[in-house]
Amino acid sequence: MDFILTENAKLVCKHELGTVGIAPSQHFVTINKNKILVEPDTISKTIAGCPNVGASIKPCTSTLTIFQGYSDFIRINGRRVCLASLKGITDGTPPGVVEYLVRNPGQTLVGVK
Repeated sequence: MDFILTENAKLVCKHELGTVGIAPSQHFVTINKNKILVEPDTISKTIAGCPNVGASIKPCTSTLTIFQGYSDFIRINGRRVCLASLKGITDGTPPGVVEYLVRNPGQTLVGVK
């Protein structure tokens, strides 16, 4: 089951300690009173706490693109909902390689197969 993400979801960079700050852009569809995330709610968001630091190493500070994790069937106001399988790229070192992903979808009641 691929659960739908809500505003309570926990997204992290691949270094595990970097937490993605998310904010829902739609406010009328909820699960347990928590707003559902839709595209592009996880793009261009701040990442705090990434431990990947050092000489000539840039920690993850922002999310960039997504390469999987939008529903092909469920949309809210024309925008695809975000799923727990969501993965994207951060701005960390090496460029275009470091991913961010979902650790907790924020709910386990509603999902898609």
